[in-house]
Parts: sequence; structure tokens; C-alpha cells
Amino acid sequence: MRLLIINPGSTSTKVAIFEDGKQTSAETLRHASELIAQYPTVYDQLDFRTGAVTAFLGSCGNPKLDGVVGRGGLLPPMPSGVYEVDDELVEKLRHPMGQHASNLGGLIAKKVAEERGLRAFIADSVTTDELGPLARYSGHPMIPRISIFHALNQKSVARRVAADLGRRYDEVNLIVCHLGGGVSVGAHRAGKVVDVANALDGEGPFAPERAGTLPLTGLVELCYSGRYTHAEARKLLTGGGGFVAHLGTNSGQKLSEMVDAGDEHAALIEKAFVYGVAKEVGRMAVVLEGRVDAIAITGGLAYSARICSLIEERVSPVAKVLRYPGEDEMMALAEAGARALGKVC
Repeated sequence: MRLLIINPGSTSTKVAIFEDGKQTSAETLRHASELIAQYPTVYDQLDFRTGAVTAFLGSCGNPKLDGVVGRGGLLPPMPSGVYEVDDELVEKLRHPMGQHASNLGGLIAKKVAEERGLRAFIADSVTTDELGPLARYSGHPMIPRISIFHALNQKSVARRVAADLGRRYDEVNLIVCHLGGGVSVGAHRAGKVVDVANALDGEGPFAPERAGTLPLTGLVELCYSGRYTHAEARKLLTGGGGFVAHLGTNSGQKLSEMVDAGDEHAALIEKAFVYGVAKEVGRMAVVLEGRVDAIAITGGLAYSARICSLIEERVSPVAKVLRYPGEDEMMALAEAGARALGKVC
């Protein structure tokens, strides 16, 4: 089975070919910022990005494909899984909930697939929503809790954890901690993420570039202080919060170097970050009523042995802690495509 995988980012498009689960070709197609700036919306970039993907296939000798899989975008709330890109899904991707390059994943996949008489898919978009009914309530009915998180990587890692435990994903209760530029800690019960913070908008623990949950009255005072525009206030929360606000960097590697060099403030922020993640694990353990088969740590910060060790010290009484560094989204999409085509072949 040979699949083309497409993962658009803000100024690049990652593409890869997987054959029987193994990556055989890959490239990150870079797009100049000046070129991106010419397009009023993300959707307007569709044709030129599709052309770049087609050129990549040409450079690989136009191999015969069995399917095309793109990253899911900011779609309406939907259960996890693999979705075929049909006319209805195309329309939703053309008019998404927000502007993000990931919205192009399914659209590019559809155009490339149609030219070759193939089927196109997306999988586990960031708006995957499997919250339990109680998890949707906040303290005010005008602001319900919503599910936006690192679903693609969380689901992929959760399946790996279940396999490593010798069980099926729908047979286990897991807590998965995705530690990247944003942080999401999900409670996985029998194959569904029944509770998780809205990582896109900065709910939950603070992260390398997100402020996380803040004291509400302090936030209201800041927003009405007259010092910030709406856009500037949002930037303080997502993009300018967390490590960036405290230390001036969103790099986990830089944080580690600062701590190693004896920077006491950096060491304190690292411990506070670990404290927040561990506290969120505790919240999710309560959601799962204490029945947790394993805790998984994944994402870019999972490469830090010190951060993982500090988290494990705090949460090991809950369950065994397993470590899966990085976030191999391309492999996750390839696995999703193989599952989809395996059901119909």
C-alpha cells in the first residue's frame, strides 16, 4: 500500500510517501513569506500549494498511489477517526472555523487524488470532540468548554501505548500529555478523549508560548487597561505567553541550556511548568475515577529527560509513566490512511 501524506504549515508543506507503513520519500516544501503574503486567505493558497505537491510527486517519478491523506483543519466538532474528503467536507474546509494552514490538507489531498482516480482522507483533526457531557460545562453558560487539542498525535500515541500494554485502545484508560508549543493533557477512556483542555486558546497548563488558564479578574483588568488592542491581548495569551513571557524564548532546548548554566529563574519556571502539567494529570485521573492504565508523555518537550523525570516524580503514584518523544504526524496520518483503506480493500 503506497500513500501520499500532506501536512501544510504556515510557510511550508510537508509531504511524504509511505509504502507498507515505511516512509520512502519525504520533503518539506518551503514557501517564501512574501509569496504567502500575496494571498488574502489560506484557501487562496490552494492552487500554488497543490502545484508544489504535484511537482514533488514528479521528482519521485510519479509513483502509483493507493490513496492520499491530508492533515485535518479547523472543522466543526466531530468524533475522532478517518474521514473521506467528499463534497460536504470540502465545503466545510473551504469555510472553516478559523484561518489555519491545516485547512488545506484535505483540500490538496482531494485535488491530487481526483487527478489520479483515488480517494482522499483526513484524520483526527484538532477539533476532534469526544467530551463527556459534564466536561462541556464551565462556570458560565455563555462560555462552554470546547475540545481543541493535539488529537492526531494524542490518538496515535494512545494506540501505541495500548499496543505496548498488549491491549486494544478501546480496552484501556490513559492520560496522554502532549508537550509542544502548546500543551494538552487528555483523559482517554475506552478509545475516546472524554476530557481535555482547549490547547489552541491556551486553556490548561502554561506552555512554551501559551499562557494557559489565568486568574480571570486579572485577565479582565488587563484587557480593559487600555494598554492593549484586542489582537495584542490575544497575542499575550497565545504566542506570547508561557516560556516566552517568563524567559523570552519558546525553545525547550534554550530553557534546558539556561537551567544547566545555573539560571535560577529558568529553573523555577521549568519546575512551575512541570507542576502545572502534573496538576492537570491529577485532574484527568479524577475524570477517569482513578482507573488509569498508563500515563504517556509525548511532544517535543518529551525529549527533555529532566522534564520527563520531574513529571514522573509527581505523577507516578497515579500510574506507570511511558515516554514517546516527538510528534510524528506524518506517520500518524499514514497509519490512519492504511486503516481506512484496509476497511474497504
